[in-house]
Order: sequence, then C-alpha cells, then structure tokens
Amino acid sequence: MKNKQVFLTLVLLVVGSGLFSAAATPNPSDESEVRGAVQRIFDQLKAGQYEALYDGLPSATRARLPRDRFINGLQHTRNLYQLDRIEIGAARVAGNLAVVDTVNAEGKLVVQQYLVREDGKWRVATGDRATIDRFLKSNPSFARKFPIKRPRAFIKQDDKWIEFNPRGQKS
Repeated sequence: MKNKQVFLTLVLLVVGSGLFSAAATPNPSDESEVRGAVQRIFDQLKAGQYEALYDGLPSATRARLPRDRFINGLQHTRNLYQLDRIEIGAARVAGNLAVVDTVNAEGKLVVQQYLVREDGKWRVATGDRATIDRFLKSNPSFARKFPIKRPRAFIKQDDKWIEFNPRGQKS
C-alpha cells in the first residue's frame, strides 16, 4: 500500500504542473514553454515512456533516484490508474522556477507541480521535496507567492465532487 501511495504521489507530481523560470515579469513564451513541458510530461506518462520521464527529472533527483527504480515503480503500477486528459492552469514563472496547478480532469487529482529549468529544458521537481525546498529557500519571494500545496483527490458521489481524505474521511 505504501508503494501505491508513493507511486500515486509521484504520478500526481509528474502529471501536475509546478514551474520555475527566470524573469521577474513572466514572459508569455516562458509560460507557454512551461505549459508545453507539463503537457509533454503528461503525454509521456500516459504513453508509458518512463525512460523519457526519468530523463526529464532535475539532475538532483536523478542523482538520488536510480533510473531502474523509477521505471520499475511506474511499470508495476501502470494498471492501477488510467490517464485520459489533463487541465493545465496558469503558469507562474520567476527566473528558472515555475509553478502551475493541474487537474487530471477525469480523476479529479488536483496537483501543484514545480519545475526547474536546467540546460534550457524544464524538468519536473515535484515529488523531490529536497530539490523544491532548496529552490524555494534560494528564491524567498517565489516561495512566499507560491507555497507548496498538498495534492488533493476528489471522488464523485451523488453527482457531486467530494474531496477525499486519504485517512478515510471525506472532507
């Protein structure tokens, strides 16, 4: 069960969109790049392109998480979920950091994703708390504007979306 929770958290973090960029005033092209990166990551996850997903992780995450562990973890849980589409909210960019809220529209998984730009490419940092904390500590104004939010899951009951509490209680 713990592996499923860790995997679900990783999936939420990979699929969701939190983004990091470099300008004080966001450049529309930066926001488009961030949104494009989130969509690309979602498409790779949906298609089972786990090696490409791993290559898209920040270098600090890749240094701590072996490729085979990442790929095997995703492969073992492939049949536990179905990804249909994602709704990507507004991207907020500050330097090489960005954040964006996403919703797995069919599953109602609401996730804030963080990305960092390395070597000119946006890389998903969500799920790697150490990397995110390091970037937020070095960018306090960004951290104040976009504090880390916990992922939220919703279930449909009587045609209404109700937030699901992992401890078994609906909120």
